[in-house]
Amino acid sequence: MIPRVLTVAGSDSGGGAGIQADLKAMLALGVHGMSVITAVTAQNSLGVQGAWELPVEAVRAQFRSVVDDIGVQAVKTGMLASAELVEAVAELIGGTDAPAVIDPVGVSKHGDSLLASSALESVRTKLLPVATVATPNLDEVAQLTGVHVESEEQLRQAAAAVLEYGPRWVLIKGGHLPADAVDLLTDGSAEHWLRAPRHDNRHTHGTGCTLASAIASGLAKGLAVPEAVTAAKEYVTGAIEAGFALGRGIGPVDHGWRFRAGA
Repeated sequence: MIPRVLTVAGSDSGGGAGIQADLKAMLALGVHGMSVITAVTAQNSLGVQGAWELPVEAVRAQFRSVVDDIGVQAVKTGMLASAELVEAVAELIGGTDAPAVIDPVGVSKHGDSLLASSALESVRTKLLPVATVATPNLDEVAQLTGVHVESEEQLRQAAAAVLEYGPRWVLIKGGHLPADAVDLLTDGSAEHWLRAPRHDNRHTHGTGCTLASAIASGLAKGLAVPEAVTAAKEYVTGAIEAGFALGRGIGPVDHGWRFRAGA
């Protein structure tokens, strides 16, 4: 049977991030993607013009509908919007026997808030403890832990601060640092440094969603965490390099870059 991955996230009407990016990445990586929509956004290449979260009962019903009938081999989270949704999703994941990739989405690529400030404590105390892998970027690390990373050497400090909240592994994404794109994956003992050349391409909308979905796809296929993250890093690096203009602002990464590369 094709491995099944469930994304719990918001909808991006522009198709570059969120649920849409997740499902595209999952298809490209050979797994069956399913979705629990937590919020609907009016969003394009210029930013987020509006966002409306769904009721907790609608999120619960979607999750139970998929998991109880179809089953999942991995779960990935994205935009959760409110403390109520964060806590409900954490409870659902905690009762599911599948690895979970938690992308603690705080703001969009354009700087628009996608998580209420009142929900931060719920992310720390409810959501991160159920994570197999947490994938914060440097802004999210600062938001969650107060640690501000300005150099590669500080990635260890950031990882330690996030691990205190209970995820089994943390991937600190150092893409906002200068020079090469370097990430640190660690469980507090083993360390894996992942490096990739920085591509001069402004069209990077959906990078975080795509990476987390790629990791979840690898886990669903049975890969160990380091192997899943390494494969996901390779995939998203190619997607960033192939990112394309769309609209008048920041375009998306290209989820189908491997198909086009082989054409």
